[in-house]
Amino acid sequence: MCGVCGEIRFDATSPDISAVDAMTCEMTRRGPDGSGVFAKGSVALGHRRLKIIDLTERGGQPMVDPELALALVFNGCIYNHRELRRELEAKGYRFFSHADSEVILKAFHAWGPNCVDHLIGMFAFAVVDTDSGTVTLARDRLGIKPLYIAETPGRLRFASSVQALLRAGDVDTSIDRVALHHYFSFHAVVPAPHTIYNGIRKLPPATVRTITPDGRSIERRYWEPAFEPHPDRADWDERRWQYEILESLRTSVRRRMVADVPVGVLLSGGVDSSLVVALLAEQGQHDLATFSIGFDSAGGESGDEYAYSDLIADTFATDHHKIHIGTDRLLPAVPDTIAAMGEPMVSHDCVAFYLLSEEVSKSIKVVQSGQGADEILGGYSWYPPLRDTPRADTTKAYANAFFDRSHRAVLDILDERYHVDAEYDPSWEFALAHQSAPGARTAVDAALRLDTTVMLVDDPVKRVDTMTMAWGLEARVPFLDHEFVELAATCPPDLKLAHGGKGVLKQASRSMLPAAVIDRTKGYFPVPGIRHLDGGLLDLVTDTLRSSAAVDRGLYRPAALDRLFDDPNGIRTTLDGNELWQVALLEMWLQSMEAITAP
Repeated sequence: MCGVCGEIRFDATSPDISAVDAMTCEMTRRGPDGSGVFAKGSVALGHRRLKIIDLTERGGQPMVDPELALALVFNGCIYNHRELRRELEAKGYRFFSHADSEVILKAFHAWGPNCVDHLIGMFAFAVVDTDSGTVTLARDRLGIKPLYIAETPGRLRFASSVQALLRAGDVDTSIDRVALHHYFSFHAVVPAPHTIYNGIRKLPPATVRTITPDGRSIERRYWEPAFEPHPDRADWDERRWQYEILESLRTSVRRRMVADVPVGVLLSGGVDSSLVVALLAEQGQHDLATFSIGFDSAGGESGDEYAYSDLIADTFATDHHKIHIGTDRLLPAVPDTIAAMGEPMVSHDCVAFYLLSEEVSKSIKVVQSGQGADEILGGYSWYPPLRDTPRADTTKAYANAFFDRSHRAVLDILDERYHVDAEYDPSWEFALAHQSAPGARTAVDAALRLDTTVMLVDDPVKRVDTMTMAWGLEARVPFLDHEFVELAATCPPDLKLAHGGKGVLKQASRSMLPAAVIDRTKGYFPVPGIRHLDGGLLDLVTDTLRSSAAVDRGLYRPAALDRLFDDPNGIRTTLDGNELWQVALLEMWLQSMEAITAP
């Protein structure tokens, strides 16, 4: 797990090493264990390292193989790197390190850009052919690792974070109105390639982009799961599905133990993270370090779920750490959390992940986490209403249950300068195109496909990566193993929606987990101090939206802000988010990013 960056020139000039160095330094928290810069011809690469596999300097990056005429920067982890190494050694390749990064170098030489088909893991990387100057960028299938791009005439820069690109300078930071609409309509999800800034794009998940020295490039999507029945599984009954889902997850969890440092678990006490603990215990992991976080109660809402996480910790005799964050620590962490966000993320549990990661990183470098199960196995409240929805009506039913607000309501919040065409609803059109495409049989399947390949990427997964990497902590997500996702995508929707959602997983878990955990009401990462705005937090929101920077930007209609301030906790989105927090979060994030580029 690391931070990568680089610059490619197409105008016969040398890359700006000072800009690459600035990007590299900006990502120090992603990789606190080392750094490096490499330049040759029209390309320069930068890297920050978090030592997880091959802790020696031989595993450092940028990694250059003069014999193969290749150079690499890589962020992530290849879980099958040992198997691939053996396969490549049989082809005659010689290795100088034990790092998974070197496996990518050799795999690229052996198979070219198609090497991604051989990789099991999370990754964003750039490979340079140092003879020709051709650069290949790639991102993992589920977009677990980020890769942002800023292009101007004659130049392309890339980095693991928006902040790094901003630090390098010369970025168009005007607001992308389509992205802005997604933020306020599509539940703050901004699908690739858009970001809030017109001058920064993101490489989509499961995509390889090849860039030639003259500036031409080709993008190829190399993976897309089918959300429809698989003919080889037509005779599987409910028990067989439970067995196969659990077996696939067992493999996924085992894969994510590959490391030269200890691996712990973020334990919320829900079914997903509890099952990860159970599977690790089953595989002989003794004294497994587990971590749970809790907050003070506020607004009549409990701030912890210790009863469930304690039960799992006791059941499996883990080395359990309960981290309680008092209200006195919550408010000061909000600006730092927002400054760490690669993109504006409205979910209140960002602060929880940020503070949890801070504490966990003091004792461990790698954790497994339960993110992704709800999107992949139908655990959210908006899926059951789609059960009887005709396939053609998927997007209408989905938008009614998931979108934060209608197109008209988005326009009512935003100043006219930030409107898209009044007749064009980009969020609706995006969801409709995605959910109407072939490859998903039912309305539930179409919704799960969108959430697995888009919403999951640009909300929960991005949230976990950003908040953990702010403290040099690597988070691994076994529910996002691509083979597990491929299997789950073909599971009948009724089996997923049973038992209040994730039914097939819950039933498969009964032989491993206490019933109290399986049958509990679905919980969320509770941060009541954020969900309920008052005191110092409300003051922060007010000061931000009334600041001269916010007034000068003029994102919002004054009347819309007045309405929200009149009832700061009563006006909620479809999924019970605080509308005032959503508008304030975006402005706070923009101001935080402006601080990076300020003279």
